[in-house]
This record gives sequence, C-alpha cells and structure tokens, in this order.
Amino acid sequence: MASEKTPTMTPTATASAPTGDAEKQAPTRAWATRLVIVGIVLAAMNLRPAITSLGALLEEVRDGLGMSGTLAGLLTSVPPLCFAIFGVMAPRLAKRFGPSAVVCVGMAAIAAGLVLRPFIGGTAGFLAATALALAGIAVSNVLMPVIVKRWFPDRVGSMTGLYSMALALGTSLAAALTVPVTDGLGGRWQSGLAVWAVLAVVAVIPWIPLVRDRSRTAAAVPEHVSAAVRREDDGLRITSSPTAWALAVFFGLQATAAYITMGWMPQIFRDAGVPAGEAGVLLAVTMAMGVPLAFVIPRVATRLPNQGPVVIVLGACGLAGYAGLFLAPAGGAWAWALLLGISNCAFPLALTMVGMRAKSSVGVAKLSAFAQSTGYLISIPGPLLVGVLYQHSGGWGLPLALMAGLMVPQIVIGTLAGRNRTVEDEVAAKAAAA
Repeated sequence: MASEKTPTMTPTATASAPTGDAEKQAPTRAWATRLVIVGIVLAAMNLRPAITSLGALLEEVRDGLGMSGTLAGLLTSVPPLCFAIFGVMAPRLAKRFGPSAVVCVGMAAIAAGLVLRPFIGGTAGFLAATALALAGIAVSNVLMPVIVKRWFPDRVGSMTGLYSMALALGTSLAAALTVPVTDGLGGRWQSGLAVWAVLAVVAVIPWIPLVRDRSRTAAAVPEHVSAAVRREDDGLRITSSPTAWALAVFFGLQATAAYITMGWMPQIFRDAGVPAGEAGVLLAVTMAMGVPLAFVIPRVATRLPNQGPVVIVLGACGLAGYAGLFLAPAGGAWAWALLLGISNCAFPLALTMVGMRAKSSVGVAKLSAFAQSTGYLISIPGPLLVGVLYQHSGGWGLPLALMAGLMVPQIVIGTLAGRNRTVEDEVAAKAAAA
C-alpha cells in the first residue's frame, strides 16, 4: 500500500551528495515543489474549457460561421480524435524536452488556439485553431500523471485527486460562466470564447521557471528506480501488457459515458418535460459532482490493493442512473443527475490506476499515452451512435439501453485493470515465456 506522505531523499542519495549540494537542493526542491503544485492545478483547469465553452455557444458559432448541421455535429467528435492523435506524441516529446517543458508549451498552445479561433475567419480556420488548442490539451492530458509520478511518487492518490478536482472545476466553470460572460462582453460569441485564453496564459507562468532551471530541479527530485526498471522501461512494449489494454478499454468506455452524458443528458430531461433552464442546471450538478469526488476517489483507490470494488460501485451508480432516466426521467431527475455524476468519476479513477500500474515516470508516460490515445479513439462513435438511435427510434429507450449495456463491460474491464500488477512485470513475464 502506498503511503500518503511527502517523498524524501533516500539515505543512499543523501550520503553520496556533498553537504553543500544537499543544502542547495533543499530550498530548490521546496520552491520547485510549490511551483509544480500550482502548475498542476492551473494546467488541469485548462484541460476542458476549450470544449465546454464551445458547447455552451455552439448554436451561435454555427450561425456565425454558417456551419451545416452535420459539420456542427461532427465538431463534437473532434476533441477525442485530437486527444488520440496528439496524445501519442507526448512520451517522445517528454523524453526529448522534459515533461515540464512540454506542458508549458501545451498551455501556450491552448492560449493561442483560444485567441485565434474566434477571429481567424471561416470554418477551416476555426477548426485549425481549435485543433491547436486541443493538441496542447492532449499532450498535457498524457503528461499530468507522469509529472505526478515523478514529483510525488508516494502521494499519487492525493495529487491525482487534486489534479482531477481542478479539471472538474475548470469544466464546470466554463459550462456555467461562458454564456453570462458573453452577455457581459456585449453578446459577441467571439469574445465569450476568447476570454478563456486568459486562464491558459496564467497557467503558463508557473512552468517557465521549472523549464529554465530544469537541471537544478531534476537534481533536486531524482527518481529512485533501479537500473533494471530503467532497462525495462526503455524497451517496454506497452501493447504486450494485458493490463495496459484493460486500462485503455476502461478509459475508452468511461470517456464514452462521459461524452454521452455531457452531450445528451439535457435533451433527455427536456424531452421528458423538464424546463430547459432546469435541464442545464441538472447537467451542471452532474459535472460538479466531480469536484469533491475527484479528490476523494483517488485517495481511496491508492489505499486498496485492488481497485475493482471502486469500479463496481461507480458502475452500479451509472446503471441505476440510466434505469432512472428510462423509468421516471422527470420525477427523479435530481437523483439521476447525482448518480450519473458519481459514475462519471471513473475518469479520476482511471488516471489514478495509470499512475499505479507502472514503476517509473517513463513507464507511466508510455502507459498514459497508450491508454488515453486508444481510449479516446474508442469513445468517438458513442455520442454519434446515441444520436442516430434517438433520431431513428423517436425516443430514448434504445439509446438508454445502449448506455446501460456499455456500463457492463466497463465494470468487467475496469475490474481487470484494477488488479495489483505493473505493466513492466507483465511484459517481462511474457518475454521470458516466449
């Protein structure tokens, strides 16, 4: 069981360093650790506003750019596609430039994309600038667990919880404030989208000193892994690990559920007679549930040898929520919103398991890139399929059956991903048996 305490230098490392160097490393580590915590929180808050702010103003953007209904619908599938494509590049970039530098550039890319996309002109330019922002989000998505593993190896649960809570907070703020802020800025959708670039610019600031003093901070926070583990990670074939595949599928299924919930839950309530304003509030409640629970669930998960029970509880909440939407969507609307909010916390659980299923930051980088990129590819068809079923069936019976049906393999695969093992051990065992 991983202990939740601040990591310290090992006796060997301390003894081998000159006294003067040790004295220099202590203050360096202190300021660097504080900067990393601030940087993680600010970066996490920027990983969803580019998406949820657009969702809040999609009708205005569509009218302003003259988008067809089909193109506007496909726009909702662009984020997971970009996450899959650009996320694969993150480990190689991190190895070449360092995770902090890549996240710093990622925040700058988000800021640039958010500033450019409302004013660059035309649908093609809007999509290109959106892709730039999503590329920054994608590499940061992958590298957040890596930075947590590198700087806080004994506090993976609490730091992943803090990061996930900040991500949920950023998501909720963008969803709730984009329309009022747009109205306050004169009602122009361009201003309402561009304003979120300010948050991304602020997120760049704490990473700059870490990048400039990369050698000092690296020396102050050495990663104590054996030479054997380093060799394993250098030649790690992540696709040979059953746990890596289980994590990828689990990540994809939970992302599918999350995107379906964000995209379609308000419409389910509105079709059941719930007023539009209340339907929006219900979605906000579902998303806001992730703020406190995203901090609690990773801490609980790291204290368990097997995360399967947590997977089962979250999945059961999802099944109950979908059943409620089918049987009494309006009568128990608040209960179903709360249950689906709990179920959506499979996301911070997946991130926590990524940090626990590899031995070093290099292994976590490869596992995170594989699980997230593959997972986001898996999630792309889900929201589109729900729309097709809804349109052709004329109701929510079949779509809800699909949502509930997908929750069953999510529980099964998540339980397999939660077993107490590492991808390095699995790949090594497979190689030895060959």
